[in-house]
Amino acid sequence: MRLLLNIIWLVFGGLWLALGYLLFGLLACVFIVTIPFGIASFRMASFALWPFGRTVVQKPGAGAGSAIGNVIWFVVAGLWLAIAHVTTAIAQAVTIIGIPLAIANLKMIPVTVFPMGKDIVSVDDPRAVGGTSVRV
Repeated sequence: MRLLLNIIWLVFGGLWLALGYLLFGLLACVFIVTIPFGIASFRMASFALWPFGRTVVQKPGAGAGSAIGNVIWFVVAGLWLAIAHVTTAIAQAVTIIGIPLAIANLKMIPVTVFPMGKDIVSVDDPRAVGGTSVRV
């Protein structure tokens, strides 16, 4: 079922969302100081491309640097990417088949606006059990 949902997701929105993350990642990698934001954006691009069967967990040891990075990310890219997620979710929710995709799209928003200090793992990974995670 995950494979089928991921293929439908890819065709009906995932590819465009992943391209948005790739664009922000490339822009962030222009300057050396913002390379961590580019890496986070590339990580989110892979998640936006193939989300079903994966989850987001807190990285152990993420501290003040991640919090400051999340504030900067929110202002520069997170808000705009969240708007793209909401827009895509509205378009997906028009059909009955698209409703699970729209729900998954909305579940990605907390990670979209605050990606620093988080890791994307398979739902079968032991780190996915317990803690705060967003399952898609």
